[in-house]
Amino acid sequence: MNGHGVIVKRCRCVDPETGRRRGASCPLLAQRGHGSWYFHCSTRNLLGRAERIRRGGYPSEAAARKSRDELLALSREEQAGRCWTVARWLRYWLSTRTRIRPTTRMNYTHDVERFLIPHIGQLILGDLNPRQLTSAFAQIAATRNRSGQLQSACTLQHVHTTLRAALTGAVREGLLTHNPARHLELPARPRPQAQVWTEARVAEWKATGERPTIAVWTPVQLAAFLDYVRDDGLFALWWLIALRGLRRGEAAGLRWSEVDLHTGQLSVVRQRTTAGYDVHEGPPKSASSRRSVALDQHTVRVLRQHRDRQTQRRSARATIGKVWHDSGYVFTGPDGMPIHPGYPTQRLRLLVNRAGLPPIRLHDLRHGSATLAREAGADLKAVQDQLGHASIQLTADIYTSVLPESQREAAEATARLVLDAGKPGGEIQRQLSHNPKPPQERPAEARPVTTASACRPRWKPSSATRATELRPAAGRRPRRTHESRWHR
Repeated sequence: MNGHGVIVKRCRCVDPETGRRRGASCPLLAQRGHGSWYFHCSTRNLLGRAERIRRGGYPSEAAARKSRDELLALSREEQAGRCWTVARWLRYWLSTRTRIRPTTRMNYTHDVERFLIPHIGQLILGDLNPRQLTSAFAQIAATRNRSGQLQSACTLQHVHTTLRAALTGAVREGLLTHNPARHLELPARPRPQAQVWTEARVAEWKATGERPTIAVWTPVQLAAFLDYVRDDGLFALWWLIALRGLRRGEAAGLRWSEVDLHTGQLSVVRQRTTAGYDVHEGPPKSASSRRSVALDQHTVRVLRQHRDRQTQRRSARATIGKVWHDSGYVFTGPDGMPIHPGYPTQRLRLLVNRAGLPPIRLHDLRHGSATLAREAGADLKAVQDQLGHASIQLTADIYTSVLPESQREAAEATARLVLDAGKPGGEIQRQLSHNPKPPQERPAEARPVTTASACRPRWKPSSATRATELRPAAGRRPRRTHESRWHR
């Protein structure tokens, strides 16, 4: 095949003897209107490799030749956009993502293989339009997850984020002129708010089993949990996450070289995350997550005790001839190796159940630390730095909640402000007292002037009357009255 390719006429007739399509050998191709025209040509793909292109379904030989010539006149990137399917581009895009985190790659791959390729993978990339994507997302929304429920708005938003990133890459590479997924309208994803485990919510949870998406313990409940797990091997980890707001991966990746117990400070410079069950260690979640966290004297004491226990465990293993790995991590297993990041999640669920406390997730301890810091008097900027957020709005909207005691104090302060505001407050106090006094009728001169009376012109005395009534007494300075000011 030469560079310009060939143009042939084919049909879909099936040979009854072989069961195969006759294609270009069908004897009926000479008839008018039987079969359609195809072209074959060879081009270079994005990687510079020779690639065969075959297109068909044209009504005439001239239409097939025109389409072939238009395709060959395009650039290499534009040819790929006209020839590649969405599935091919998505897999190529994933193969070129070399700087994303393993967890991000895992989520992208799941969205591509589970949702995008089955619904839009067969479409031509260059022909993709918003109508096709809207129909595809409607089909995805009608599918069910592993729990048998319809796909949530959060799942649809995640899939849309993956598709939008992939098509943005196609625009950047020159395969598309615009991103058709940019202006899709999807169900709004509700932003969860942290709910405090009040007595009413605890009672409802015990009766119905329903719990908030993000649940936060009260200080009393947190103190009860910390007292219950005082002898647990990961007591220092529960303390750090609950009071200083470390992420799970940050606590699992913390090393003793990054903890300064003399100055009371630790540095977050790495994290251990999971992609499936595989563990990956790398830099923190974002640039703002790389931070220094101040430690109070109680936290320093907890970490010192944890280090002493770790030293005793190492000596005990050496006594019985077992190997101890000096990994340098703060939180380790029985052999000194760092713990798996998924282990604290499972361990916390077991301990909370044994303690008889309302359930929370491991990440909810981080939410609770922000709430505790706010209640202790820390401003939002200090809480943002403690948690390592890039935006203070995220700290204010999601990671802080108001404890019932603070709400009650704010309500009392508001009512007290109104009651102490002078005469209106005195009237309200009399109304709220046990022996309220009947309201006294105001004098006529103190009654408010109605609109009609306010618009009525005031009587103007004559000059003789004014001279008689307003003549000052002997030896006294005339006092200015409302009428005299009004006439002046």
